[in-house]
Amino acid sequence: MHLSPDNIIFWEYGFIKLNATIVYTWGLMLVLAAGSSVITRKLSIGLERARWQNLLEIIVIAIRNQIREVGLRQPQIYFPFLGTLFVFIAVATLLTVIPGYEPPTGSLSTTTALAICVFIAVPLYGIREQGLGRYLRSYLKPIPLMLPFNIIGEFSRTLALAIRLFGNMMSGTMILAILLTITPFIFPIVMSVLGLLTGMVQAYIFSILATVYIAAATSDHAVHANVNRGEADAGNQKIRQ
Repeated sequence: MHLSPDNIIFWEYGFIKLNATIVYTWGLMLVLAAGSSVITRKLSIGLERARWQNLLEIIVIAIRNQIREVGLRQPQIYFPFLGTLFVFIAVATLLTVIPGYEPPTGSLSTTTALAICVFIAVPLYGIREQGLGRYLRSYLKPIPLMLPFNIIGEFSRTLALAIRLFGNMMSGTMILAILLTITPFIFPIVMSVLGLLTGMVQAYIFSILATVYIAAATSDHAVHANVNRGEADAGNQKIRQ
């Protein structure tokens, strides 16, 4: 068992290496592209629908509602990007039931690439919603002295996204490798199931953090302060009730 798919080399020529991270990432992208093509080709718009389509619509609606609850007023605009992040990480974890497969999210290069996608998407959505000048002025809030700290915050949260996902995926692999050495029959099965659950949780956390970052970029700080204050008041009222 390898701690990272980067260590599995399929082909090498000089400094050029074709490792498992590249192979499994492209294979996963092909599976998702082919699967989405097949699924959307047979969708029904009538009242009679297949059970798998009802399940698919429940998942889509749940993701859209989650995006709206975070604070994005038009979730259909952000759904393709955020939904793709969630599905990619989730399916990468679910495919670990296939013998010999190593999730590409166990590589720091993959998690860094996903974090960079979020890093690029946040200002793009922010500029689209607020305009270039208004978005750039948000880095000067609450006072102009905060400019360098706000810029550092953009890079630090991107780094945190990459390391958080990589660390959780790698730690699960390490624990499973240790248990395989100690008790090769019972505990690895339990840990594999827990690993699948952890991977789904990490997919949710990664996508929801990306949603929060985009929501912060597309709204004024004052608006977010009012929203957070309103959520806190609502929570206090529920506690009192």
